[in-house]
Amino acid sequence: MFAVHGSVTGSFATRLPWIAERLGTDPGGLGLALLFAAVGSLSAMQFSGVISHRFPSRVVTPLLMVCWCLALILPALAPSVVLLGAAMVVYGATGGLADVAMNEQGVMVEQRLGKSIMSGLHGMWSIGVLLGSTVGILAAHADLDARVHFGIIALVLAVIAVAAGPRLLEMPDREVDEGPHFALPSKAVLLIAMIAFCAVFGELSGLDWAAIYLTNVTGANAGVAAAAVTGFSLTMALARLAGDRVVDRFGPVVTVRVAGVLAVAGALTVAVSRAPVPAIAGFALIGLGVAVIVPLAFTAAGNAGPRPAQQIAGVATIAYGAGLATPAAIGLIADVTSLPISFLVVASLTAFTVIGAGRLRRGSATPR
Repeated sequence: MFAVHGSVTGSFATRLPWIAERLGTDPGGLGLALLFAAVGSLSAMQFSGVISHRFPSRVVTPLLMVCWCLALILPALAPSVVLLGAAMVVYGATGGLADVAMNEQGVMVEQRLGKSIMSGLHGMWSIGVLLGSTVGILAAHADLDARVHFGIIALVLAVIAVAAGPRLLEMPDREVDEGPHFALPSKAVLLIAMIAFCAVFGELSGLDWAAIYLTNVTGANAGVAAAAVTGFSLTMALARLAGDRVVDRFGPVVTVRVAGVLAVAGALTVAVSRAPVPAIAGFALIGLGVAVIVPLAFTAAGNAGPRPAQQIAGVATIAYGAGLATPAAIGLIADVTSLPISFLVVASLTAFTVIGAGRLRRGSATPR
């Protein structure tokens, strides 16, 4: 499920230049349309608790994933920037609900095993992004219409999600049923949520704007631009797959501080790059840096209070929901200044993960 979700994201990110060119819009217009994904996600996430507790998890998780796969087709069909915004509402809503559902499954599996695996699960999401972006590179090189590309990918991924459904776990009755299904983070976990938000801001700045940056700033062709997304996704996948072992050896605080420094270095490299190779290297460093921060934030939030599910839901809403505003923020800043200046903002926000890393010490699971 994590890999399917990531494949949709990777597929969409690599064809943003095609969508922008088809609609004849600039970075500001594209960013404004992408903002509506955040609107859809934030609105839908308020109902995620009700959905997950009212319907069987092993049924609703693949169903939401199928909806997310099919929503991929809508942005490519939009004939105007206004209708692209409407399509992004549906895209964001289905993506947010599917994200919460699969992370709840991840928490259940982690509790069943009695050890940390969240970084590895998010690593599978990054592998999905890598696979989706790799296909996107081939489609861009072949000058394949994104409507055809997205239609094929959506159907294939939907079939995989349905096939995986019967092997999912069923959600047991939990303490969270006695209270509200959603709650904002308490003061104890608010800083954790902000650390996660900054990491997601860096992550989405690479996923959604790498191809645009390579095309508009460095003059790269569509295939090379798509390769920037692939390099970003590859480093994220490798870092997350190795993340659990690294955290067990060095601890979450040291891991996040070093990771944050790498992310800052990557964003600064992107900001000063005017050629494809250093820009791709910069995006890869951002991916390497932010990879393990969000999984560690989920673990820290789950161990920082008496209601882990509510705490994780609150952090997820701030990190993922508000984080979906990243494409719009980057686009609007670029419209007023330039895309390179936008990545100076990314560098500033990812620097906060270095400053706040100490907050993860108490909430992180002990090494096993």
